[in-house]
Amino acid sequence: MSDAIEAAGAGEMLHGTHDYGEDERNADVLVYVNGELVPRQQAVVSVFDAGFVLGDGVWEGIRIRRGQPAFLDQHLDRLFTGAKAIALDIGMDRAQISAAIARTLAANDMTDGVHVRLMVTRGVKSTPYQDPRMTIGPATVVIVCEHKEPSPIVVERGIRLFTVHVRRPGPDTVDPKLNSHSKLNDITACIQAYTAGADEALMLDPHGFVATCNSTHFFIVRGGELWTSTGDYCLGGITRANVLRVSRRAGLPTYERNFSLTDVYGADEAFVTGTFAGLVPVREVDGRAIGSAPGERPVMHQLRRLYQEMVEADVAERAAQSDQVDGGKLTADG
Repeated sequence: MSDAIEAAGAGEMLHGTHDYGEDERNADVLVYVNGELVPRQQAVVSVFDAGFVLGDGVWEGIRIRRGQPAFLDQHLDRLFTGAKAIALDIGMDRAQISAAIARTLAANDMTDGVHVRLMVTRGVKSTPYQDPRMTIGPATVVIVCEHKEPSPIVVERGIRLFTVHVRRPGPDTVDPKLNSHSKLNDITACIQAYTAGADEALMLDPHGFVATCNSTHFFIVRGGELWTSTGDYCLGGITRANVLRVSRRAGLPTYERNFSLTDVYGADEAFVTGTFAGLVPVREVDGRAIGSAPGERPVMHQLRRLYQEMVEADVAERAAQSDQVDGGKLTADG
């Protein structure tokens, strides 16, 4: 960790793993709204839209590397699974969604350091009421692409977590596997955490075991083993799944299991995962410093390197597939 980063982050209240540096180019981005590319200031939806009225919709956050959406297939799997679960007809297939993302990136001349927010709601309603049968139009599809890089202070120095009283619900209440627009459960957890002086919230499941964070997934390292929750009470995270995959490939004992805050407080390392910032260290939980030697996180650094290699492999494969498609079109067109 550099002295500059340490000094810059000392005593600073962060906004969690989604902290980023402002980029003036974002003022002029074009936003995809139902097939049209419009300037940011004109990118609006109806006040009768189901997403605005009720938070009725699903979404994905996607990172762009070398002009390619990383792990796009996994993100689209989750998007379409969630839409089907809530009986939402997106009105576009996977190829059309992929093409819309590519079109928006090209229109903004974006290749690296880009974050994409893909949002789908049930569409415009005849009146502000929850019944999906009150929807009178097709789904609303919005794609926001921004020049956005994680804060180096966050990525290197890490974050502080506070265990909140807000619990993750069971699937019989609100299924946590749904990446829905309704995030009030996580928002209230976030508010409690930053009000307590932390950067993000650590959330427990209904039984008191550690579940996840308000916007990321949580891991600890104990005795050379990697632990994360069972996953029963958290979103099916794309980065979480990929970190578990590379950890097992590397031969690290890796477990999805129940564990308590006592296990967390005595952990050798802790970190969180998410699409935006990748792997981010946790330096403190509920006022307890994590690890006997702050700054030394050998397991997390190994997994971060392996994860980055997986990102590179995924985007390289997608780029090769794109080249094959473009080459085939060129041959067909003569």
